[in-house]
Amino acid sequence: MANVLVVDDSSTMREIVSSFLSKNGFEVAVAVDGRDGLAQLRIDPEIKLVVSDFNMPHMDGLTMAEKIRTELGNQLVRIVMLTTEDNPQMRARGKAIGVTGWIVKPFRGEAVLGPFKKLCGMS
Repeated sequence: MANVLVVDDSSTMREIVSSFLSKNGFEVAVAVDGRDGLAQLRIDPEIKLVVSDFNMPHMDGLTMAEKIRTELGNQLVRIVMLTTEDNPQMRARGKAIGVTGWIVKPFRGEAVLGPFKKLCGMS
């Protein structure tokens, strides 16, 4: 059972983020896009944190977040966008959907370690 789901269409980013989190005590699952992310959450409802890119084929990160809240009815999982997008309108849309945080790439693992542990109830 994973406590973090990393969703990114870039295999390099998935590896960087998931490897860092695994080395720091997280159980990590990965998904290649928003559709895959939803499928992973259906399989493992114990996931506490979703770290997702925005721009992905098939389903972007904000659409996935919206579907997590509406279709899956999951209001508890924390959702953090990890993206190159820093558009204020996108952030506002994310906040309205229930996105917990917004991190602009590049990924700096040490900077998010404490907050991610807190979001997963590990601190």
